[in-house]
Amino acid sequence: MGALLSIEGLCKSYPSFSLEDVTFEVKPGEIMGFIGRNGAGKTTTLKSIMNLVHYEKGEIYAFGTKMRDNELENKQKIGFSLSEVNYYPNKKIRQLVDVTRRFYRDFDEQKFNEACRLFDLNLDKKVEELSSGMKVKFSLAMALSHHAELLILDEPTSGLDPVSRDEILDIFRRLVSNKDRAILFSTHITSDLDKCASDITYIHEGKIVYTGKKEDFVSSYFFVNDKTRDENLGPEYIYHKVFEDHIEGLIEADRRKYFDKPGIELRKPDLEEIMVYLERSEKEDESFDL
Repeated sequence: MGALLSIEGLCKSYPSFSLEDVTFEVKPGEIMGFIGRNGAGKTTTLKSIMNLVHYEKGEIYAFGTKMRDNELENKQKIGFSLSEVNYYPNKKIRQLVDVTRRFYRDFDEQKFNEACRLFDLNLDKKVEELSSGMKVKFSLAMALSHHAELLILDEPTSGLDPVSRDEILDIFRRLVSNKDRAILFSTHITSDLDKCASDITYIHEGKIVYTGKKEDFVSSYFFVNDKTRDENLGPEYIYHKVFEDHIEGLIEADRRKYFDKPGIELRKPDLEEIMVYLERSEKEDESFDL
């Protein structure tokens, strides 16, 4: 089976920001984590996929067909949720569902009710009575309710407590276990991706820095804890911090030979460390008085 989603050469320009040649794909069975700083282009990319943003160049394919030519049909098979959705505040969840369900021919009442029970959603509550976390849960319940083959989610675990986040990550893993569905989701909570993502797409200032297997991405770096404080090694780091009793930083895996000495510890970094140190390397430290 081919990719469920393919983005080829996507370009979109704003006065102060541009997406440039964004290209990646999501295959069946994958959980693709979409990471990058605020303003890097994650939400613009997701909105472009759903034709909520009109891009200037490139093409988007879903289920093997052009999204722009088959938008209505393809959206029947996509579960989509934005982090910031403005529902009618005085409407009850039950009323919103009665309207939204009409757009999906395969809306599954039982599946929706199961999600509501799992998320402890009270259908008789008004939107204005929901916390930000409960609004996220409602969006997810809707996305899961019509047997979508592809979930496209913007910050789906934002505002959730650790237990709720863990429940949702379990659901994600179960959804793709049969290798016929896939999930693309953006997040700032990189520890969630450490737990469930199979693949990573990393975007920086509108450009794709990496797309591929998460393990390949992580294994291309080492995190260094240098208790010898050898400042001569500074140029070998992507970025490093000097502390009173040690130096710590991120290096590319092929620079390991320079750090293979007593007093220096090397370990596998997590996604947050990689992202933080890569982003910090892009700008010089600015000194200021506290």
